[in-house]
Amino acid sequence: MIKIIKLSKEEPYSIFKDYYDSAMDAKQESVEVISISSFNVKQNEVESRFVNLKYIINDEWTFFSNYKSPKALQFQGHDQISVLFYWKEINTQIRLKCNIYKSPDNFSDQHFQGRTKEKNALAISSSQSEVVQSYRDVEDSYNMTLANISESEERPDYWGGFSFIPYYFEFWQGHNNRLNKRHVFFKDNEVWQDTYLQP
Repeated sequence: MIKIIKLSKEEPYSIFKDYYDSAMDAKQESVEVISISSFNVKQNEVESRFVNLKYIINDEWTFFSNYKSPKALQFQGHDQISVLFYWKEINTQIRLKCNIYKSPDNFSDQHFQGRTKEKNALAISSSQSEVVQSYRDVEDSYNMTLANISESEERPDYWGGFSFIPYYFEFWQGHNNRLNKRHVFFKDNEVWQDTYLQP
């Protein structure tokens, strides 16, 4: 589930909310899961991964991660990302193009304090994507951290939010015989324009 707060009244956001509500009514599992694609400047390649979107506040979308992870370094080198939702229960795909940046520290602090001790133990113990000798090393580090942190543990400075603001939406809805509906919104001089695409 995504926490949606004071959502922008602009048209692509209201359309997104309608699809989101339909997905929730249809009991879509993992409705908050998004695929994020970023550009690795050093390797000259695109990489994708799934993350959990936590908030949409007005026009700003936020998830959380390790700031030393490969994706975080990619965001620093190239701040444009692509985002993809797919909600099978309503046969809907939503594509976004966005610019990404670190969330304010106080927002990340607030979110961290609202998480469970178990989740925070993983955020603290994991050097995300670094090579380890075995999975047992991961478990041992996690269990040691969990045994030693307090309920009011402070957020480590290497973990926090990433926020992005879309400048492009594509709402794709599947229909019989692949007569799919594709409704696109894009910003032109800060004004949303819309059009339809062939399937």
